[in-house]
Amino acid sequence: MTDPRDSTLDLNPNYDANGLITAVATHAATGELLMLAHMNADALARTLETGEAWFWSRSRQRLWKKGESSGHVLRVVEARIDCDQDALWLKVDPAGPACHTGEPSCFFRRIEGGKLVRG
Repeated sequence: MTDPRDSTLDLNPNYDANGLITAVATHAATGELLMLAHMNADALARTLETGEAWFWSRSRQRLWKKGESSGHVLRVVEARIDCDQDALWLKVDPAGPACHTGEPSCFFRRIEGGKLVRG
């Protein structure tokens, strides 16, 4: 039996036991994967209300706006949710590097021969 979320046009996020859903952000113009984070209901609501990405920090146990200290906000161009509504895809226009390290993407290393390689 399929979940009603699979076919409805009603937004009804399927949060996990911790009240979170996974969110990925890609560059709206290039399609580059920028970051992965988590959202709770408040983060999703603020994102949809403000047009800027908000997330839930599992390590700090608090809501945070991407770029709140750096100014490198992610302006949401489009928000999508997967078929069973437990993952979000944000297409964004970044106002600077998406990664806290200063890299354009959090995925700036690849695994090669069991080691990490830049690029």
